[in-house]
Amino acid sequence: MSAPITNPELELVDEAPGRPVVESAVLGTVLFCVVEAMLFAGLVSAHTIVRSNAVEWPPPGQPRLPIESTLLNTAALLLSAPVLFYAGRVFRRNRRDALRPLALAIGLGAFFVAFQGYEWLGLLREGLTLTSSQHGSFFYLMIGMHAAHAVAALVALVWAWQRLFDLRLTPGAFGGAAVFWYFVVAVWPVLYWRVYL
Repeated sequence: MSAPITNPELELVDEAPGRPVVESAVLGTVLFCVVEAMLFAGLVSAHTIVRSNAVEWPPPGQPRLPIESTLLNTAALLLSAPVLFYAGRVFRRNRRDALRPLALAIGLGAFFVAFQGYEWLGLLREGLTLTSSQHGSFFYLMIGMHAAHAVAALVALVWAWQRLFDLRLTPGAFGGAAVFWYFVVAVWPVLYWRVYL
């Protein structure tokens, strides 16, 4: 048997790489969100254990959470996701036309964050603080952690809007910012159900 003849000059040259299956900004954001989902899962689990062992929840003397007004705020946050999705579709066709729906998604998100802050001020005046009870501690830890993520995702969306305004926004950067915001939207109903209801 003879060895196969190989000629290095005849080997196929790897052509220029095409578009990646997933943009690196999107993949990185997805991996970050998976890790953050584990953080929120741990917080929800701890809250569930403490709440199930309590004789009365919330503890006596602690204010009730504003379920109805927060439901309205939840609607604004949930509405921001399809608006952002629409902005992404428009972005793929004509980048400049995506400015308005992206701004609307940012506006809905900003409303959510501002309304949360307004509710927090009311709860603080009523005596719900980090140290007032386990109820207060979990509320501010879990909802505060979500608020921090919402603010960071809003900053990413505003950055994306500015880059889009300058016509310098890449599909990967838009996708990464959008994934982060979708994560914020997806986590909120779980927190509302476990903490508010």
